[in-house]
Amino acid sequence: MSTISLTAKYRPQRFADVAGQDAVKRILSRAAAEDRIAPAYLFSGTRGVGKTTLARVLAKALNCETAPTGEPCNVCSQCRQITAGVSPDVIEIDAATHGKVDDARRLKEDVGYAPLNSRYKVFIIDEAHMLTTAAFNALLKTLEEPPGRVTFILATTEPHKFPATIISRCQHYLFKRLAQSELEAHLSSVLMREAVPYEAKAVSLIARRGAGSVRDSMSLLAQVLALGGAELTEADARGVLGLAGQEVFFGLIEAIRAEDGPAVVELLRQVLDKGLDIGFFLRELASMWRNLFLLRQAGERALPVVDLPAEEAGEWLVWAGRIEAAHIHACWQMTLEGQRRVQTSLEPALALELLLLNMAYLPRLLPLQNLASCAAPAASGPGGSGGSSGRSGGQGGGLTPRQPQGGRPGGYRPQPLADQVAPYGQPETGPGRDQGGYGRPAAGLDAAPPTAQSAAPRSYPPQAAPPVSRSEAPTPHAASGPGNGSTPPAQAPAAAPAAGGYAPSGSGQSASFAASGQGHGSSGHDDVPRPPQAAPAGPRTWDGFLRQAGRGSDMVALKHAQGTFSPDPAPGELVVSCTNAFHRGRLAHPDKLRQLTEAAEAYFGPGVTVRLTEGEAANDRMSPHDLRDYVDNHPEVRQAVTAFDAEIIERKPR
Repeated sequence: MSTISLTAKYRPQRFADVAGQDAVKRILSRAAAEDRIAPAYLFSGTRGVGKTTLARVLAKALNCETAPTGEPCNVCSQCRQITAGVSPDVIEIDAATHGKVDDARRLKEDVGYAPLNSRYKVFIIDEAHMLTTAAFNALLKTLEEPPGRVTFILATTEPHKFPATIISRCQHYLFKRLAQSELEAHLSSVLMREAVPYEAKAVSLIARRGAGSVRDSMSLLAQVLALGGAELTEADARGVLGLAGQEVFFGLIEAIRAEDGPAVVELLRQVLDKGLDIGFFLRELASMWRNLFLLRQAGERALPVVDLPAEEAGEWLVWAGRIEAAHIHACWQMTLEGQRRVQTSLEPALALELLLLNMAYLPRLLPLQNLASCAAPAASGPGGSGGSSGRSGGQGGGLTPRQPQGGRPGGYRPQPLADQVAPYGQPETGPGRDQGGYGRPAAGLDAAPPTAQSAAPRSYPPQAAPPVSRSEAPTPHAASGPGNGSTPPAQAPAAAPAAGGYAPSGSGQSASFAASGQGHGSSGHDDVPRPPQAAPAGPRTWDGFLRQAGRGSDMVALKHAQGTFSPDPAPGELVVSCTNAFHRGRLAHPDKLRQLTEAAEAYFGPGVTVRLTEGEAANDRMSPHDLRDYVDNHPEVRQAVTAFDAEIIERKPR
């Protein structure tokens, strides 16, 4: 082989010799043949795709002695001078070292001079994005209206750094990465001219490693040929470039399928000892999962899409049938998402090992058959079986939250209140819990299905049974409710309207508010009858009423109100005050006011009067200490923390 680098030795000298970029080549060749040259061109694209090469070929086509022509002759003095880089009328400038405003001013002075012995004066500015802002501004007028027979060609890998005023004055051509087949054809032609025997797999491997760049591929080819072998083989290419072979990926698939962690670690250690290129290995691993997924889903119809050699396609098709499609898809996604993390890690080898072990133990870490059930809990029927799945125990399609664990450092986890509802997925105890709640079935598997009238929707979190008035309180021997086998007492009719207050219309509605959060006129079906519950012992307060009546209620405004209960004169009066006009208006709506009255009667006793007033706005905000105590001790916050094993990170006032 020659001592000259392959990139310089086989740099194309004609439009037809340039690999790829067919559209750009046709446009430039036709412009040179018709002598219709733009004042400025902008060539952008990744490294090694032919920007500078086409700029030089265009300069030769413009100044060739046979011009105007679509292809340079490469034999006249003008073409030879440009090829050697000694033409006085074709000036190449490296903007990385000559990108200041003073350089741009000198360039403007040179533009004013006519070509010495050529048809066109061509300025090729490489890495043009390195020009300073002042330099760009100095070239604005020159690029827009240069003197006759002068053209600029700006080449860059970062066109987004160009001012819009510069791009608008140029014909912008985007150079694409070369396809795998185009790179293989170019490398094969170079090897044939060098008279070096080669294996097709070796050329394909180098082309894939080049990632669409001709320069990178040529440099890798020269690196492998430097080994000095009589033939270019796949083994030599993998040994020099540090690439994993097909047998490595087959062994990795087998270890992952068998959930054999030690085998994965040993295989990775052997590959790393050979100098594995981790970045390219991850690219190949992602491509492998992609091919396996397509072959697993489409079979032989996917063979043209995966673009595998004929002798390998059948073997990959067999391997695709040995792993579940969900496992392949998850591994593919994990590889794509973990590429950047692995390559930017302080310990790339350990990060790659963790990624592969996660793939191997994925069915244990997250059962694949449960991936489809990772959804919000479905609404359960009256039996509490968790929806229509038919499974008892409150597992109707939802996942049971984790049980509370020990406190984590830096976080606060309040303990559950004594009177709060058990978290989703746990058995409930207490009065009224035997009616079928989350976490336990209401009846045996052979129980009769509920009727349409009794199928009332349930909401999450589960709701406690509603309280009843003092006149409906059961005797002590029957306080346990239906769970002890006794017949639940009949529901008492609503009390008569009290003077000076609003009384609900209809009968039998006082217990339905706390259960369903709806009034008599807001539902299209009868409410589910609930067993009565004893009124709370001791003094009745607003906080107790809010916990009892607001649980599961659809009156959100009730949580933003303050209240005071006055038992005298009997039967008492509940004064609800709202500082917010919007919330006060919501509570004053007839339906909401009726619901609020029913809940007040159920808690404070029949005949209680409800009166809405405008509250006084607070003079200042809650102090940080009070805010912390309020949030940490709030029943709903505690319930959420317990049910989802969460922790409170930050508390902010609204």
